[in-house]
Amino acid sequence: MSEAARPRLAFRQMFAAVYLPTTLYESGMGAITPVIPLLAMQLGATPALAALAVSLLGIGQVIGDVPAGHLAARLGDRKAMLYGAAVTLAALVVAAFARHWLWLAAATLLLGAVSAVFALARQAYLSEIAPPESRSTALSMLGGMQRAGALAGPFLGGFAITVLGGWLGHPGGEWLPAAIWLAALLTVATGVVVAAVPDVEAPGGRVVASHTPASAILRRNWRMFATLGVAFVLVGALRQTRNIVLPLWADYLGLNAASASYIFGISMVLDVALFYPGGRLMDRRGRMWVAVPSMVVLGGALMLLPLAHSFWALALVALVMGMGNGVGSGMLMTISADMAPASERSQFLSVCRLFADSGGAAGPLVIAAAVSAGAFSTGVVAMGAAGLLAAAILARTLPRHTPHASRRTRVAAGLTRSGHPRET
Repeated sequence: MSEAARPRLAFRQMFAAVYLPTTLYESGMGAITPVIPLLAMQLGATPALAALAVSLLGIGQVIGDVPAGHLAARLGDRKAMLYGAAVTLAALVVAAFARHWLWLAAATLLLGAVSAVFALARQAYLSEIAPPESRSTALSMLGGMQRAGALAGPFLGGFAITVLGGWLGHPGGEWLPAAIWLAALLTVATGVVVAAVPDVEAPGGRVVASHTPASAILRRNWRMFATLGVAFVLVGALRQTRNIVLPLWADYLGLNAASASYIFGISMVLDVALFYPGGRLMDRRGRMWVAVPSMVVLGGALMLLPLAHSFWALALVALVMGMGNGVGSGMLMTISADMAPASERSQFLSVCRLFADSGGAAGPLVIAAAVSAGAFSTGVVAMGAAGLLAAAILARTLPRHTPHASRRTRVAAGLTRSGHPRET
């Protein structure tokens, strides 16, 4: 299918087929994430083992990335989501009825792996159906909906825990499995929406997918993954590092839990608010106009964190972090989609996600090691410097790998400055 032949989808079509199920699914995952360590300790885990249990969500995503690409290529994006919703529901039921923390941990690992299938399927679909000149907006909105769901989920879960706990008369008025059953309900709703709302087909039908193994994609594109892939790892590490350093630094300053929550919430709100402007800017000016500044701002904010010695100083740093992270919500998905071959789209995107998710799993481990060694500030500054390195790699390599890196690369590739195909 030529780029010019791609349909321009109305927002209502994309909302029903992509953004609504994504928001429902991510709200369910957001509802259970803060509950997993608490429930694990109720089931006999030590605090350290409880922390390990929740980290299995990220580890499961890394494990599931490459199989997700093959599953989406064989079944199709929509069917892969339906199977993913069914497996998610089964894993949530296991978690709800778990009588030992190991069963909860196994269910958490499976949930992480299945979430990779769900995320990959929607990314692959939008990458195929959205024209390149509006691809960034479409994918940034996908990233924004994922974050909006992750932000809303804990509030919904907390409400369910309190309301059902009081209604059922549990000690303390709280019932932790209520968050899991809420996630199950949202998962069922996700499956119903996916089943009821068909994907919009491109003119001439979908591109016939090949079944190229991930190892072949890595070999064929090893130069790109050896450079730009490193940037993907660093970006993933920085994004997850932000989630752990803000509450840890708040605790280091002696702030109470409520203050730490307010600071994190401020950062998340700005994070969610900026995904659309970031996507529009990438479409209009090119990917570098968001990718490079995003990493400079996020990395620089991390390097400034050790200088924050009060609530307001930490809140300001958190705002800057939210700004840097939020404006780049869809940048990795967009860059991956720009480079993905049409016949190997799902597998190529899954390898790109593997790099980013591996960084996301490694970033918090670096901070944990720094804290254990008594060098928290040093670890935070080092991760901030990694953000500046990611910005440098992106600035150097993006023009080589995507014609949409900037207006200059678009013109050099025979496109208009805004990324549209030239009239012939």
